[in-house]
Amino acid sequence: MALKCGIVGLPNVGKSTLFNCVSSSKAQSANFPFCTIEPNVGSVNVPDRRLDTLSEICNPKRTIPATVEIVDIAGLVKGASKGEGLGNQFLANIRETDAILHVLRCFDDGNIVHVDGSVDPVRDKEVVDLELQIKDLETVEARIKKVEKQATTGGDKDARKLLSLLLRYREVLLEGKCCRVVVPENAEEEKMARELFLLTNKPVLYVCNVDEASAASGNAYVDAVREAVKDENAGILVIAARTEAEIAEIEDYEDRKMFLEELGLEESGVVRLIQEAYHLLNLRTFFTAGADECRAWTIHVGDKAPRAAGVIHTDFERGFIRAEVIKYEDFVNYRTEAAVRAAGKMGIEGKDYVVQDGDIMHFLFNV
Repeated sequence: MALKCGIVGLPNVGKSTLFNCVSSSKAQSANFPFCTIEPNVGSVNVPDRRLDTLSEICNPKRTIPATVEIVDIAGLVKGASKGEGLGNQFLANIRETDAILHVLRCFDDGNIVHVDGSVDPVRDKEVVDLELQIKDLETVEARIKKVEKQATTGGDKDARKLLSLLLRYREVLLEGKCCRVVVPENAEEEKMARELFLLTNKPVLYVCNVDEASAASGNAYVDAVREAVKDENAGILVIAARTEAEIAEIEDYEDRKMFLEELGLEESGVVRLIQEAYHLLNLRTFFTAGADECRAWTIHVGDKAPRAAGVIHTDFERGFIRAEVIKYEDFVNYRTEAAVRAAGKMGIEGKDYVVQDGDIMHFLFNV
């Protein structure tokens, strides 16, 4: 699935440093604005301890994790919606992503230039939000002009429904809010909302980039961000990007674990970020497990068994008969498929089965 999370934010907030940690890539990172011009793209393995456990049990020839694409997009400045800085390019790049990882500078360091001269993550967030809101308002106003006549005089029911949604979006945008605060009333509105491709309607995770001392508990800057986004239907993740770069250089597992413990962390921020990005895209995982291969497969929340089968091969979906399903906990408990079956813990599911995160599946098909 070519779904992408875009890392965005003002210049010099730590976007490229974070991208390098996440992707093990080497995007240029330097202390001046617009260090990143062309977006850097990395396909990132999604860490999943369940897959590690399945591999320990099955001892397969190969183990293949799920992946997610992360894109490092050029820094934005005031006036981007009017083409300032790399504004037009920034907005075009972000439009192509499915979700946003918005990095906010939440640390003091006199050696790192801030484009506005001082550290204020809430202000920085509002700068980016405003530029995206201005662009969305242009889009919404243009669509309103297009459908208003159809809705009011043409008797077009679909146009009336779309106009109602557009007017709600315009209202919140004029209030200085993001479109994601508008909750679609039904599945039909959800579809309409997706097809508008509004920038401020994309799922967002605010990534608070802190100093090493604040990696576990956060700081006053993070508290201010939490307060600012509390009504926004968005997530927050605290991460120390510079420290994560140091962690990435530690190859020995025990040394890395000890370093994390000293920081008061159970898991590195990069691992948490990748997992959050995966869930931000509304993705979940099912597994196939055996002597040849243990593999994590990516599906959307709510996908049914035939769609999951089609992720493996289109023939599996086209000729779907049924799915044999083992819950992850049962497989770990009984250790083999035969033991699970003997214990009566294997489910036989049809076309209407909604695949659950962590299901271990085997598909029967005929084409």
